[in-house]
Order: sequence, then C-alpha cells, then structure tokens
Amino acid sequence: MFWKIRGERLDCSKKILMMGILNITPDSFSDGGRFFDPSEALRRAFDLAGQGADILDLGAESTRPGADLIPASEEARRILPVLEGILQKIRIPVSIDTTKPEIARLCLEKGAHIINDVSALRDSGSEMAELVRRYGAGLILMHRRGRPWTMQSLAVYEDVVAEVCQELAQSLEMALEAGLEPEQIVVDPGLGFAKTFE
Repeated sequence: MFWKIRGERLDCSKKILMMGILNITPDSFSDGGRFFDPSEALRRAFDLAGQGADILDLGAESTRPGADLIPASEEARRILPVLEGILQKIRIPVSIDTTKPEIARLCLEKGAHIINDVSALRDSGSEMAELVRRYGAGLILMHRRGRPWTMQSLAVYEDVVAEVCQELAQSLEMALEAGLEPEQIVVDPGLGFAKTFE
C-alpha cells in the first residue's frame, strides 16, 4: 500500500509509520506548551527525526477539549517559522494539523507535504480538499464531531464503529469529489475526539 504525497510514493506496506507530533501551542494537552518557543520546537523536531519519525506533524492551534479557536494570523505566526526551519534541515514529510484553508495554503506554498484536517473537511469544506488536490499533497481525514468546546458532549453513539465509519465515508466522498486520488488520503478514527475512553 502506498500513500501518494507530492508525486512521491510513501510505502506503508512494510512497516508501521511513526508520526512525531509537535504542538506549537501554549496549552497542548500532551506536552503542556513545552515547544511553544520556535527554537524549542525546532530542537524537538530534530529530536523526533533522530528517533526515527517517518512524518512530522505540526499543529499551532490546540485541539484539546475546551480549547478556544485562534485567528489564522496567530496560527501562521506560530507555525511558519518552525515549518521553514524544519524544511531546510529535515528530509522527511511534514504534516500540518489545521482546519483553516488559509493556513494550509501558506504551508503548502512553503513545501509542506500533508494536511491533517482534524475536522475531516467538516469545518474546512471543499476549499481544503481543492487546495490539497492542487498541490498534490497527502490528506489525513480525522473523525471528530463538533468543535473542541462541544466535541465531548457529542460522544453519544449507538454503534461507535459503524457511525465513525459512516461519517468518515462522507468526508472521503467529499475529498474524492474534489478530485483527490484515493492514494492521497488516509483516515484517522480520532481516538479521544468526541469519543469516551470506553
């Protein structure tokens, strides 16, 4: 199985791909804002690459439960210097965790390889899918219901597997209708996003 990213084929059949997560936020649920400073973020990116990460995923807007949205200008201010530093020195694909088409466009113009849309196009719509198609990037469609401040209240399912699959299928159809090839797309069930532990 191959993942098609900017004309290259990333072989997914022989091993588990390791994604290094880098949150450039002051309030991340996983690292408590340790990498909010661009120099610390770059140092962490180099560490992750050295530890064998196959992909680096950069996010500059917190998606933890209860998080507030930030303006695109602030998201760009946080992410672009780190992205530029990484692309100059690291030769593995870089994924951008965003639901804003304007941030996706800026990052794809700089050379990012993948857009990780945690709304699975529900917030970003066909504009995001069209951008990914235009740049030949990879697209991750992650399942989430609602926004960070409402998603945990929406974790109500009759059959969680069937419903998540159905909702992801709708997002996948939107991406395909925008002209993406199936090989460009990966789906993520979004563990912890509008899901209870159980």
